[in-house]
Amino acid sequence: MEKLIITAAICGAEVTKEQNPAVPYTIEEIVREAKSAYDAGASIIHLHVRWDDGTPTQETKRFQEAVDAIRKVCPDVIIQPSTGGAVGMTDLERLASTDIVPTPEFATLDCGTCNFGGDEIFVNTDNTIFNFAKIMKERGIKPELEVFDKGMIDIALKADRKGLLVHPLHFDFVLGVQMSATIRDLVFMAGSIPAGSTWTATGLGRNAWHIAAATISMGGHVRVGFEDNLYLEKGVLAKSNGEMVEKAVKLAKLLGREIATPNEAREILSINK
Repeated sequence: MEKLIITAAICGAEVTKEQNPAVPYTIEEIVREAKSAYDAGASIIHLHVRWDDGTPTQETKRFQEAVDAIRKVCPDVIIQPSTGGAVGMTDLERLASTDIVPTPEFATLDCGTCNFGGDEIFVNTDNTIFNFAKIMKERGIKPELEVFDKGMIDIALKADRKGLLVHPLHFDFVLGVQMSATIRDLVFMAGSIPAGSTWTATGLGRNAWHIAAATISMGGHVRVGFEDNLYLEKGVLAKSNGEMVEKAVKLAKLLGREIATPNEAREILSINK
């Protein structure tokens, strides 16, 4: 089985210090969390940025500042800017994260509209998805196809049929938001993507660790971090993203998977080929 790529989603756009004091807002805190995850074994830092008061932003200058600071302490890590941003942002606002220099090698591409709970709707029309895919292809950015249910896989494949994606495709299955996070669902999602594709899985909240364990066993890759889950185990807040990466590494060792370095992750994902 190929080596395991661990992605650390270090802060997200919605979680707060009130929920876990270790959630990073400032550039210094973001760098601290990126470094803790990298040192523990993460090859990819999935990056949102905040203003110092915790307000999410997609401003290019803020992303540039964060990326430059992370690069100083983790020079070879893969930095994956989010183009999801936060609920209510426009398409142009969301794409601003890819305007940094140098152009990102990897970025997220959300493949459908999602109900985030209550009245919060994260809107991604077909035209938005196709436009994001077109722009990323033109810029040479590998998209991670973020899918929250099976229908979003089908929309991604519609973009592929339009010639907007480059193979091999890479998916991230985000389970526990719009689709339940059972092993049955994970197997169904993994069986619904084209042969030769790679995939990562994310289980939100209490779903984090059983989805991680199943994914490692199935040959997929894993995403952990404060964006998705604030707890190391039931009732125990994680002190850092590094702690969660360490737990994923321990699971991988128990299940016989070695951990990929950033450059090995680039090879597995066919980034910059």
